Amino acid sequence: MSTNLAQQLREGTTKAHSMAENVSFVKSFLGGVVDKKSYRKLVANLFFVYTALEEEIEKNKNHSAIQYIYFPELNRKLSLSQDLQYYYGINWQEKVSPSLATKIYVDRIRNISANQPELLIAHAYTRYMGDLSGGQILKRIAQTAMNLSGSDGVSFYNFKNIKDDKAFKIVYRQALDNAPIDSRQIGQIIAEANIAFNLNMKVFQELNSNFIKIMGMLLLSAVGSLRKKMT
Repeated sequence: MSTNLAQQLREGTTKAHSMAENVSFVKSFLGGVVDKKSYRKLVANLFFVYTALEEEIEKNKNHSAIQYIYFPELNRKLSLSQDLQYYYGINWQEKVSPSLATKIYVDRIRNISANQPELLIAHAYTRYMGDLSGGQILKRIAQTAMNLSGSDGVSFYNFKNIKDDKAFKIVYRQALDNAPIDSRQIGQIIAEANIAFNLNMKVFQELNSNFIKIMGMLLLSAVGSLRKKMT
């Protein structure tokens, strides 16, 4: 019997989704204003988030509900590591660490995996469906804004093992609808999805703070250069 979980998740997270999209960093990104230092930090933070999510889904792949959304072809850890090598160099692992908001996000994923594994559905839905739905648009924005060529620095957006994004999303939504969960669990999963959006928003807000600092430093530098020319 179908639970219609996919539609309930979409409708139940509309407000949280909109709020996340309106964080200044995200709005700037969508507008084509992308700071490379802030972007590579985002890639690093996502690496830690996806590492946790994919490890915990793997641990719970035989769970009655999780097995329905177990799709290793969605995994992003490897593609993110490729991007990190591009941005930080071959020894990138020595140069990256999770931000405070990212640590909180990762701890949340680890905690629910140990106590209520079915809630991992909320985090998988929030991240992977967003990646598949808007990934190619974001990829083009990043390539244009940072003058990137080919897949350099944007491997994250390439789902090499998924040939048809639209067809796969249909399969994924059907899997969500068929997961053996009751009405109480559905409510908990929707609530957790809203938490996931909020956790993403906190990560973006940190980046926005860094972006503002960088823009301020650039402005001060420009003013300093102008003063030197005038004296």
